Amino acid sequence: MSLPPEYMQYPMRRHGMDHDRYPWSSLTDRPRIEWPGGARVALWVTPILQWFPLNMTATPFLAPGGLTMPYPDYRHYTNRDYGNRVGIFRILDLLDRYKLAASTFVNAAIAERYPSLLRDLVGRKIEIVGHGLDMGHLHHSGLSEVQEAELVKRSCDVLASAAGQSIKGWLSPGRSQSWHTLDILAAHGIEYCCDWANDDMPYEMHTSGKDVLSMPLVHESDDRMILQEFRHTEEDWLAQTKDRFDVLYREAERYGGRIMSLPLHAWIMGVPYRATYLREALEYIAGHDKVWVATGQHIAAEFRRQTTR
Repeated sequence: MSLPPEYMQYPMRRHGMDHDRYPWSSLTDRPRIEWPGGARVALWVTPILQWFPLNMTATPFLAPGGLTMPYPDYRHYTNRDYGNRVGIFRILDLLDRYKLAASTFVNAAIAERYPSLLRDLVGRKIEIVGHGLDMGHLHHSGLSEVQEAELVKRSCDVLASAAGQSIKGWLSPGRSQSWHTLDILAAHGIEYCCDWANDDMPYEMHTSGKDVLSMPLVHESDDRMILQEFRHTEEDWLAQTKDRFDVLYREAERYGGRIMSLPLHAWIMGVPYRATYLREALEYIAGHDKVWVATGQHIAAEFRRQTTR
């Protein structure tokens, strides 16, 4: 049986990348970024609050950290819920101790189910970043644009109403996207997105509306990846976190400002014995002179101020 002629048709077959979201560039060849106060590194602390439905589906895949036992999986459900009841407050206490700004990634379901938690975050002047509806609603090309737009709209509306602040940042559940996600985010006022994991600095991504800034939320060395996927120890997480900061701090002297994101899943890093390692990591990074502690909005605004002159 011969292949139909359209099988070999590929509209983006050409030299270069297979999309027009952004032009390729080497990080070391880009203009220098100078953070406020002459800081080398912007420290971006990002606690993550998630809600995993008991009846969550695996469409088109099971979200990272998703429930795996037969319904009702109370063992894993309550373990994840620990982060919203206990773990996040342990992290917040450390942020208070070291007077650190933060951006918290929040499923909209958290605002609906734990309104007092949202009030606590807002009272601490923490930026609220959209993290989808919940961990059972992924973004993928099996959804129509209308369905996906409704997910984004509902997520942003719920969080904005609960937090009293417009939602400018976004992290999709499981970093999942469809072909239309960026266009939909731009249409709903999102200014920066953290789904793509291919850089150490922000860059503009073209959409059908306003450009959306891709922000470098580290993927391979976040707490869930290191401790659950790679099965490394807490000592390994601490060493890798320090090493990552050290490299960025050195590179910044030569190439300009860098961003040190610190993803902290409340149900993972908020348990008692891990909080000790988090405290040491925060002490180490904040103990350097040329560190600017900032929210995602602050970093995005400063980056754009310097690159859109």
